[in-house]
Amino acid sequence: MTQYVPLAAFIGLVCFAAVTGALFSTGTWYEALNKPWWTPPNWLFSIVWPVLYIMIAVGGWRVWKVEGIGPAVAVWGIGLTLNAAWSWIMFGEHQIGWALADLIAMWISIAVFIWIAWPLDRTAACLFLPYLIWAGYAGALNLNIWQNNP
Repeated sequence: MTQYVPLAAFIGLVCFAAVTGALFSTGTWYEALNKPWWTPPNWLFSIVWPVLYIMIAVGGWRVWKVEGIGPAVAVWGIGLTLNAAWSWIMFGEHQIGWALADLIAMWISIAVFIWIAWPLDRTAACLFLPYLIWAGYAGALNLNIWQNNP
């Protein structure tokens, strides 16, 4: 049972990141932006993110079980911090370009985590693949919004 205490810690950290994101709603500012036709409906985010956050927590925990606090967990933490910062930058500060820079750094941290985690725990690495794809999609969306809202 004590092996699941660290899992609870990883879930707690991910929940903290999720809550910080939830503090900054899209609001009327975001609704007024010129967005591409392929922008997902707002309700889809409330389905996708909880699933991704569970995968992020489990992936981090699985790698931690193998290496402890090592390079993969450090990259995991950096990525989670960038994840938590994005909503504040985009919706709190209305800085579309800086949000894009944050998202690019986050995407890189996800890719690096996968690369480092692969030899340690392939399941953990694979758990991050949907996150990498979603972050890439979000980056393309963020880029389009930045370009079309000078």
